[in-house]
Amino acid sequence: MHTAPQLVLLLIMLTNFAVLGTTRLSTCIRAVALQGLLLGVLSLLLARQFTLHAGALALGTVAVKAVALPWFLEWAIREASVRREIEPLVGFNASLLLGALAVALAFAITARLPLPGLREELLVPISLATVIIGFIVVTGRRKALTQVVGYLMLENGIYLFGLTQTDSMPFLLELGVLLDLFVVVFVMGIVIFHINREFDSLDSARLEELTD
Repeated sequence: MHTAPQLVLLLIMLTNFAVLGTTRLSTCIRAVALQGLLLGVLSLLLARQFTLHAGALALGTVAVKAVALPWFLEWAIREASVRREIEPLVGFNASLLLGALAVALAFAITARLPLPGLREELLVPISLATVIIGFIVVTGRRKALTQVVGYLMLENGIYLFGLTQTDSMPFLLELGVLLDLFVVVFVMGIVIFHINREFDSLDSARLEELTD
């Protein structure tokens, strides 16, 4: 019964490492899109029974995280004419090593947490690992678009942790989180566009050159 959720969680972890180990922005975007799809599937698998609430949550998750946001990011890289992360602050091999350490740390933290009655034991450690890896991407990459991907991964980790409380979370709160995420990334996309137009670059370090 628990095989399917475990498989989905392991696939989510693989998408995290796919982002850490690639230079191509399009691959990062596809990985985070797949992660969004897996989150929608997981929310259904973890539901105690199929309800309108569970179905709407899964559909909304897939629509926003797997379709709308990746499409927007793909549009952004086409407009900005950027394809790769060439000079990250943290190298790709080092990023993969940090990702492995993040997984070990997440499991170590989870072992010390009082978490009775969880239906899926891997849910909490993988959610924590996803948050940490998202933070690694945000802080270890130069391209603003890659940092947006890292932010989405971080938020996906928070969403994963929230699935432990799905039965007690009001639907409007969940819908509000998805809407807030969409608005934030939309605004970040506008900022990315203007950075690229002014500096012909998506290196976030160029923000230091902005003056009144």
